[in-house]
Amino acid sequence: MPDFSISRETLPNDIELVKVSGFLDAHTFEQLEEALNELFSQGRYRIIVDLTNVDYISSAGAGVFIAALSETQEKGGQIVLLNPTKGVLDVFDLLGLTQIFSVVKDRQEAVAAF
Repeated sequence: MPDFSISRETLPNDIELVKVSGFLDAHTFEQLEEALNELFSQGRYRIIVDLTNVDYISSAGAGVFIAALSETQEKGGQIVLLNPTKGVLDVFDLLGLTQIFSVVKDRQEAVAAF
């Protein structure tokens, strides 16, 4: 199983870029949940989640995004999903998440989504 990691970068215009790598599943979803909750506690609601290096996502991992979406929308923000792998995108499609999240291919497009 690939190592799981999360890193964060602040972009111009109060946008946060959260890079996730590895397997996002029942063993790791809480780490992403904590990272997003930390952003919320700082009043950060404009978030790009870079999924380029996520090899697998389970329903528990996808659930983090569903929970975070309502929090960001209540505060006038949003979550943009950047470059999910085909397997991750397939899970999002299956769960209907591509209908409620902006899914983009590159960073410029992700920033422009705000």
